Amino acid sequence: MPDVNLLYLDKMIKRTLYFGNPCYLKKKDMQMQVEFPEKDAKPPVTIPIEDIGILILDSPHITLTHALLAELNENNTAVLSCDSKHMPYGLMLPMFSHHAFTEKMYQQLESSLPLRQNLWQQTIVAKISNQAAFLRQHGIDDRKMKYYLGLVKSGDPQNVEGRAAAYYWEHLFASHPRFTRDREGDMPNAMLNYGYAILLAIVARALTASGMLPAVGIHHRNKYNPWCLASDIMEPYRPFVDRLVIQLAAEYPDCEALTPEIKRRLLQVPVTDIVIDGNSSPLMVGVQRTTASLSACFEGSARRILYPEMQ
Repeated sequence: MPDVNLLYLDKMIKRTLYFGNPCYLKKKDMQMQVEFPEKDAKPPVTIPIEDIGILILDSPHITLTHALLAELNENNTAVLSCDSKHMPYGLMLPMFSHHAFTEKMYQQLESSLPLRQNLWQQTIVAKISNQAAFLRQHGIDDRKMKYYLGLVKSGDPQNVEGRAAAYYWEHLFASHPRFTRDREGDMPNAMLNYGYAILLAIVARALTASGMLPAVGIHHRNKYNPWCLASDIMEPYRPFVDRLVIQLAAEYPDCEALTPEIKRRLLQVPVTDIVIDGNSSPLMVGVQRTTASLSACFEGSARRILYPEMQ
């Protein structure tokens, strides 16, 4: 990782910026200006604010101005702050980033239970389909996953999602016999958590851009989770993070903690190639299509959420 720990990815989409060293961030002429401590003897760096989609702050010695924060909000930039363990912990998004926010909000809040249950069924079918495809790509028998697909009903009352997930994790990390999917577990759990945090930020940002409340889910109803809808909609996208983590786990089999290089690689999540309805795009662009289709479902002009298909 470069000394300044400034990384950006730009493939026809907004940039994802990561800062892991002390610096001072401010707004200057519609640019974000990055200034470094005098001892580093590095000249300031400027980045157009309109190009920034996600900003990750991973040092307690980063200072940024309110003028910059306000402009980032205006640009619908997701700002992720990391905790003392260098894991994403806080997420800041603008409250209103759609011109018809109030109308979109009421459409979401007044959606019927049958509609939400149908949307959740579509979501789980898409998730299990992608998990099955990923297992198949690794030469793992996916017949049981296909069996589970046939069991998913409206609202998934039998929790087929959980049963499929148990089979998926048991076989995906067969080379890690002691692996258990746990937010606080050993590696590669930390890789998964970091990648999912980036994915959550991408989805939450797209939801607000589409005029929806990320806290009001179609399935999740956890009073402690302010991102219930984002948690719902990111489900079919998780296998794309898993694919990247599998590659990293194979390259770094003895790694016991997240390294700067692993974080750098996980920042590729927004530009991961996906396919929706036969059209290829970076994941960040695909998520925007997904949230726009969800908004259309709440509006009543569509009945299907557009989700990616693992190729």
